[in-house]
Order: sequence, then structure tokens, then C-alpha cells
Amino acid sequence: MNRLRMALPACFLLVSLTLPTIGQTSDNPCKESFVPPMQTQSQVSNAAANPAEHQISGEELGDLYMARKQYHEAMEQYRMLSEQNPHNAVYLNKLGIALHQQTALGAALKYYERAVKADPRYADAENNIGTIWYQRKKYSKAIRAYQKAIKMRDDMPVLYSNLGYAFFSQGKYDDSIAAFRTALAKDPQFFERGSSRTGSILQDRSVPDRGRFYFLLAKSFAEAGNVERAVFYLRKAKEEGYAQMNEVKKDPAFAAVVKDPVVIDLLAPKPVEPTQP
Repeated sequence: MNRLRMALPACFLLVSLTLPTIGQTSDNPCKESFVPPMQTQSQVSNAAANPAEHQISGEELGDLYMARKQYHEAMEQYRMLSEQNPHNAVYLNKLGIALHQQTALGAALKYYERAVKADPRYADAENNIGTIWYQRKKYSKAIRAYQKAIKMRDDMPVLYSNLGYAFFSQGKYDDSIAAFRTALAKDPQFFERGSSRTGSILQDRSVPDRGRFYFLLAKSFAEAGNVERAVFYLRKAKEEGYAQMNEVKKDPAFAAVVKDPVVIDLLAPKPVEPTQP
């Protein structure tokens, strides 16, 4: 088939499906709802470097469509692959993601569930089931799915991060911070770069109370010993109008940052504006 011999343009080496991650200083992490991480780069690089020699696979073509945000074309490609390989959990999961990107949540859920049935240890698809429930604000169901995914793979920080968001949205703040702390323990740089998975797992980062969320994230970083990021998210919490900033002075978790000059300035009361005569 001619389209399978497409050479990948060099410009697509830099294309990522990942929207800005929590750790980027210029980003508001709550603007986007779900985030598929960066597509596999090694195959794309090889194709671009040797376009005359490389015949891209059907899966690579689907990944290329996803990178181009041509979700309908990606869906059709993954659908074809899934029909040819009905027990391939990866194809079923990627078909679910292509549908998910088109907000066809019911259809996406069906394929995530088929992926888990095909491979009962496939944590990526179980996580994506949780993301469907999270977006539907069915937080208890999301939590159960994320916890099930963690039982399948307990070495993936993204699963604990997603669990933390679900607990937060349910108002279980202690559980939320514990999940974020675990994500950081497994990968201290996780929130700086997001998931390292290759286009097969989703993250939902929408939260109802951004000020409190930033404060709890600051606490997680403080407990992990990352003063710089703790200070950064305390600033973000104050910018969002979080009303309990003085908790920093009382909470032992912030002992490492409470004397930081920036934090002292953040906690200082606003000067009273002089009244006009």
C-alpha cells in the first residue's frame, strides 16, 4: 500500500501529543483535561533519517496521524489493525485513545475494556478506563480503576499522579498528597517531564480548586526535599487566591522552605493602601 511508504518529515521529530506538563513554569496545568504522552521517537527518527530504506508499519502510521492530531485517520488505522489482530491489547488501547481524542468516551471505554480483557496485566488501558470515569466526574470509579492499574504495575508514577488527582477531586486531600508523594518518590522529576510512556496512557489534570491543589502539590515537593518546586507552587497557590497560606508556618512538612526569603515574602501581609484625603 503506497501510503505505508510515506517518509516521515523531519519536522515531525519534534511533534508531541503532550500538552504542557505540571512542572513547566509557564503552564497552567488545569487548562487541559486529558493528555496523551509523547509518541515513540526512535522509530520516527529512523524513518526520517533513512526515508528511502524505511517502510513504516501500520502502527507507526497510526502514531504519525496521532502526532499530527489527525485523530479520525488514526482511529481508522488502529481500527484496521485491531480487526486484523483482535487480541492485540496495544492496538485496542490506541484505538480507544483515538476515539477519546474525538470525545467519543463511550466507544473509547469499550476498547479500553477490550484491551484489558486481551491482556489482564495491561495497566495503561486500565488507567485509561479510570480517566474516562474521571472526566465523567465518577471519582470513586476512577479511583478503583487507578488502584487496579497500580496493582498491575506499581512502578509507574503516572498512575499515582492520576490517583492523586482523583482523590483531590473527591475532597480526600490526605490521600491525594500521599499519592503525589509516591509519584515523586518513584521519579523525583516526574512532574517536570510528565509520563515517559509512548502514546498509550492518558493523564487528566483538571481540578476544581486550583489554589488548594497548588498548595498540596507544594507540600508534596516540600516533603520530597525539592525546595525550588515547593516555592514555585506556593506562589501559584497564592496567585490563585488560596486563603490558608499561613498553614505553611504551622505544618512541619514545610520546615525546609518556611525560612526561604521568597516564602517569607509570600506570607507577608499586604501593606495597607493609604486612604485618599
